[in-house]
Amino acid sequence: MKIDTKNLVKSITESLEGLEYIKLDEIPGIDLYMDQVTTLMDKKLRSVTRYPQEDKILTKTMINNYAKNDLLPPPIKKKYSKEHVLILIFIYYFKGILSISDIQTLLKPITEKYFQNGKDYGIKEIYEEVFQMEPNEIEVLKQDIMKKYEMAENSFEGVSEEEAEFLRQFSFICLLSYDVYIKKLIIEKMIDDMRPKAPEKTHKSEKEKKNSEV
Repeated sequence: MKIDTKNLVKSITESLEGLEYIKLDEIPGIDLYMDQVTTLMDKKLRSVTRYPQEDKILTKTMINNYAKNDLLPPPIKKKYSKEHVLILIFIYYFKGILSISDIQTLLKPITEKYFQNGKDYGIKEIYEEVFQMEPNEIEVLKQDIMKKYEMAENSFEGVSEEEAEFLRQFSFICLLSYDVYIKKLIIEKMIDDMRPKAPEKTHKSEKEKKNSEV
């Protein structure tokens, strides 16, 4: 099946313009029950899934697992605050590229220090600060995607046009994948540096001492 890569890329870059983060005023100011949280997340994020009719945005099991793994603070009387929802949005975006352990390392300092801390600067302010940079980043991404597309289109000049069509699509995917791969390595390295360093052994264990004496 022939893929019109040029129109596909044009469609993707145009769709990026319509991507918007969930704004603070779109999240109810009252605490929500779990069913209400899953409904809210589904309504706001379903349009950006790969298979809108099938993909699960958030389920009760997911929320329970996040709480169990210390990714999400426990609800108060079975209700979740706006801050809970914001943490869940962060988790939603992270889980596509990071392990549960990495997300835990990344979010634990945030939830410990800023979750419902009663101060002027908390989860809401962090969320707003981070996501308001999105419009500028989308424009950068569009330009980068088009640059990679043009690079791929100028490759494989020495093969037949029929072969070149597939190979150029392949090279375009490789360029995009390599970009993701490098960024993922950087993220993982930064998260590894956030983890507390394991204390070095300065003394032999009793068992090691006995073995060394034999």
